[in-house]
Amino acid sequence: MKVSLGPIQYHWSRQQIVEFYQAASSSDADIIYLGETVCSKRTELHPNEWIELTEELSNNTDKQIVLSTQTLLETPADMALLKRYCDNSPVLIEANDMGAIGLLSDNKLPFVSGHAINCYNARTLKQLRNLGMQRWVMPVELSRQWLSKLLQEANDIGVDMDFETEVFSHGYLPLAYSARCFTSRNENREKSDCQQCCIQYPQGLAVKSQAQQRIFTLNGIQTQSGYCYNLLNDLASMDNLVDVARISPLDIGSLATVSAFKHRQPDQQPLLASQQQCNGYWQQNIGMANIM
Repeated sequence: MKVSLGPIQYHWSRQQIVEFYQAASSSDADIIYLGETVCSKRTELHPNEWIELTEELSNNTDKQIVLSTQTLLETPADMALLKRYCDNSPVLIEANDMGAIGLLSDNKLPFVSGHAINCYNARTLKQLRNLGMQRWVMPVELSRQWLSKLLQEANDIGVDMDFETEVFSHGYLPLAYSARCFTSRNENREKSDCQQCCIQYPQGLAVKSQAQQRIFTLNGIQTQSGYCYNLLNDLASMDNLVDVARISPLDIGSLATVSAFKHRQPDQQPLLASQQQCNGYWQQNIGMANIM
């Protein structure tokens, strides 16, 4: 099974981003995703620099490099950047909304269908495959049982099954996106004058219940799970079903998590302080559950 390093979901400094990908280039990851997927105001790296970084990694590593698009497009500038990526990207594109898929299909380019694409049945999978999908990332709330049934149904209706299935396997789950920026609201700032305050929260902003249970993680316009999703102990159940396990970067320690997944060594996985973990969705249970 391959292991991928998903795009950085958080607002990191330029130095952090550059150092992270320098280290990632020699990591155990088979696939590296790059690009800003959450908010276009995060400009530590400009679009030209993301493209240059993808070219640099493509030329200097044997890993597959993928450029990810923004998930929620809000302005004409967002649309212009999306079109630019889909017209001129030197690498494979991960499409995180149907607009990107439409542009890539028009250009007859293969693509990765991101987790934000609502693909819940075999006929949707068939349509995406016909449009040029090379790999799809299963929506994060689906279970192993759902995936197994979906792929069997896809085969039964004659879908060309020559594509890969990727599953979000470690990190805070991206659950929802909103036009409202929750991080700037927490700082009592207008979204239009956020001053990129989310850079103060490089692993998101924890939201706790009155009982002090961490229930969500806020990351700008993105709402994530409160517990860290971790399928390291579920890898055996992914065999012959999942082609790629995705690790979502939390910090430089996520490269050790990549190695733990690649070599199936649970004891080698670093944990953040007080980090609670879950695997409920994969086990067809409530999301916050941790089933051994």
